[in-house]
Amino acid sequence: RFASVRFPGKALAEVAGQPLIRHVWERTRQLRSVGRVVVATDDDRIRAAAEAFGAEVVMTSSDCVNGTERCAEAAAALGGFDIVVNLQGDAPLTPHWFVEDLIAAMKADKTAQMATPVLQCDAQTYAMFKEDRAAGRVGGTTAVFGAEGRAIYFSKEVLPYIDAGKVPSENIPVYHHVGVYAYRPEALKAYISWPECQLEKLEGLEQLRFLYNGVAVKCVEVEARGRLFWELNNPEDVARIEKVLAEQ
Repeated sequence: RFASVRFPGKALAEVAGQPLIRHVWERTRQLRSVGRVVVATDDDRIRAAAEAFGAEVVMTSSDCVNGTERCAEAAAALGGFDIVVNLQGDAPLTPHWFVEDLIAAMKADKTAQMATPVLQCDAQTYAMFKEDRAAGRVGGTTAVFGAEGRAIYFSKEVLPYIDAGKVPSENIPVYHHVGVYAYRPEALKAYISWPECQLEKLEGLEQLRFLYNGVAVKCVEVEARGRLFWELNNPEDVARIEKVLAEQ
């Protein structure tokens, strides 16, 4: 979408000389297990930019309140999928293996209706979370999960809380939620039949609608392999992401 509240026009923000959406699309070209990649948008400016660099585009309604609703509408229009993956347009640092591990987990567990990757924080990422919160910025999202990776909660606060004097130097027990989702088509159909829940509205996190309605969300732990993962949430993140892209 173009109308991001914290960063209007974010999808077309210039990052390392290219619009943000192009960096995300380029990441998909490294995927081996995906049959079709489509940019789903309700904005003609994003459509024009995406088509200019060769992406397939499907136009969706401006009534979609989040990316999951947009994916549901796009999947219904295109049809014929076993698994639908939502790779969000503000995550240009998403490594291809995050998506491939997610798809593999869905294929291995036929009962899973919806899944998402989580990444254990290292000291640098944890410090970035705390820095954003101290500055009053909403940064990344954290995930709390239990047995067999079943999600308990997602939040834009840093959860679980750790007393400042008890933060370990490594193996920090805070998990960064990676902005990628995989769904069964029937889960998407169910999702759009439910109204927004209060938790979803308060946190601004679409996946909470699944939890609220009793659908298990499978958290799939992925490995950073030495790379920094961060989304572009605020204008301040552009410099962070450009630095990582230059290093890569």
